[in-house]
Order: sequence, then C-alpha cells, then structure tokens
Amino acid sequence: MTRRPPPLVEDGVVVALALLDVWAHWDIDEPLRMACGLGAAVVLLLRRRLPLLTYVLTLPSVLLSDAVVASLAALYTLATLSRPGALLFLCVPAFAFSDTTSLPSPDFDLTETRKLIALGYSAATAAAAVFLGQLVRTRHDLSLRLTEISQARDHQQLLTAQAVLARERAELAREMHDVVSHQVSLIAVRAGALQVGARDAETKDAAATIRRLSVQTLDELRHMVGVLRASGGQPTELTPQPALDDIQRLADGCGIETELTMDLPEGLPATVQRAIYRTVQEALTNTRKHAPGATARIDVRHVDGAVRVRVTNTAPTQPPLPLPGAHHGLIGLRQRAELLGGTMTAGPTSDGGYEVCVMLPAHVTE
Repeated sequence: MTRRPPPLVEDGVVVALALLDVWAHWDIDEPLRMACGLGAAVVLLLRRRLPLLTYVLTLPSVLLSDAVVASLAALYTLATLSRPGALLFLCVPAFAFSDTTSLPSPDFDLTETRKLIALGYSAATAAAAVFLGQLVRTRHDLSLRLTEISQARDHQQLLTAQAVLARERAELAREMHDVVSHQVSLIAVRAGALQVGARDAETKDAAATIRRLSVQTLDELRHMVGVLRASGGQPTELTPQPALDDIQRLADGCGIETELTMDLPEGLPATVQRAIYRTVQEALTNTRKHAPGATARIDVRHVDGAVRVRVTNTAPTQPPLPLPGAHHGLIGLRQRAELLGGTMTAGPTSDGGYEVCVMLPAHVTE
C-alpha cells in the first residue's frame, strides 16, 4: 500500500499548479483578472477546513479569467469531503456557467453551437472533478469499513478461542476432580490406615508424612479446580500461595535430610517469594526422584542486590526410582526466573551430585 504524501506537501503542489495556471494566462493589461487568479490560488490553503467556502471564493477567478485549476482543485476537495447531494452537483453547472461567461461584458447565447459545446466541455470537466473526488471518498470509506470488518473478525476469533479454552479448562477440571483427586484421596486413606496399623515408629512416621502430603495435595487440587472452573469470570488467584515462611516446613517434610540457610531482607514481593519457594520445591522433588539417599543443602541469600537460591544435593546412594515425569520442571523454573528478570543454571557437581541456582532481582517494597 502506497503512502500518501503529507497534507502540507499536497497543498503546496496544488497551490503551485494554480499559480502556474495563472502565470500561463498572465496579462499585465488586466490586473483585476490576474488578482482574482492569484487570490484563488492562495484561498486553496483553506480547502481542507472550509471546502465549500473555498470553492465559492475560487469561482470569480473562473468568471473573470481563464485560470480554472484553482476552482477545479477546490471542487475536487469538496467532493472528497462531502457525501453525494444536490448542493455538490449544483457546483457543476456553476463552474460551467462561470467558465463560458466573460465579464464585465457577458457574451452568453445558448443558440450558438459553439457556446453549447463549450458549456458541455466545461460541465464535463467539473463533473470529472466531482466523480474523481467521490471515488476517492468511496475508497476511503471502503478502507475504513474493511478495517472495521477485520477488527470484528479478530474479535470474533478471540471470543472463539476463549470459548474453546473455557471448554478445555472445564474438561480438565472435571478430569482432575474425578480422577486425580480420587486417587490422591485413596493414597491419603491408605496412608492413614498404615499409620494406625503400623507398629514401628519409622513406618508410622513415613505413613504420617504420606498422609499429610496427600491432604496438602488435595487442598491445592481443590483450589486449582476452582480456578479452572472460574474461566471466563473474574480472575481467580491460586490460593493459598506459598511464601518464605513455608520453606522451612517444605524442607522438613520433603523426606530428605536437608540443611537450610536463609538470609533475606524483609519486604520481598510476593512473586519473588513464590519463585523462591517453587525453586526449592522443584529441586527437592528432583532430588527425591533422581537421587535417592542423597542429602540436600538449601542456601537462600541476598547477594549484590539480588536473591540467590542455590539447592545442591549429594550423589545418590540408591538406584533412582522409576517415577513418571515430563521433564518440564527445570524448564518451568527457567521461564519463571526469566519472567521476573532473573536467570537459572543447573548441572551436575564434581562429587556426583546436582545443583540448581536461580538469581532473581530483589525489589524490596516498604
């Protein structure tokens, strides 16, 4: 699509053409006619704001001289800015009459063939300017209409996508409620029965941990199902959201021997606190899955204006458990850190262990 020149440039070109037309018909012996031609060229500067008045003020130039470019330009502008109507088409005979009449001594006789031909030629010239202006206006209106249609289509596609997403979320919520929640409930019940029936303290403690984690998972699932079912309504926050105070409880209940060190300022944003918690949670989960028997060290500090979360585990002492996994945990941690303006690195250590390190900006709020 070609870009139109700026309005100031267009006005300058039109005025220059009108002045060139006056110069082509210049006659030093007729100052009044030349003054009308020059005035009509200057009046064109008003054609965008006052198109009808501009056209009327250019007619004397056509009536008194042979300079017609200014009047045709004004008529074209009037046609581009006006809808079809009687007033617009009355401008055509007005131009034709002015062009075929000579003042101060008018010589207009419709019985002469020559006059009729000249009148028809002038009317056709004015009509061409009107039709061209109307064509430009129609093209502009059509462009606006196409833009509106495109916007409406995009909005409809967005609504359709939202409706599909809402159905998918509702279906996912049903599956989580009917399948996952049911199975986790069975785990909690069986763990409770094992806790009551077991005789040794170690088995009772393990069963209690399983039951507590199952109950906590059910609570989080219930909130997630509520969020999924609320799609299309008001935004719903996943509650309760973890914070720094929950990290100690997470370390104590993860089933791994851990060492926790935290040195952070007060007033960290909730998003940063949540990212710290999720980093520790994912690292401990990976240790439990891929490095059975290993110990973990959690170090959370404020370093050089940033929060550094480092979770390191030792080498496993038992073969890893064949647990299912989608391998999206570390990817999710990296994406979460990048969204907050931080970084994440992960890799094996020299002693056969593994380390996850996340750096997050520490925007402390008062």
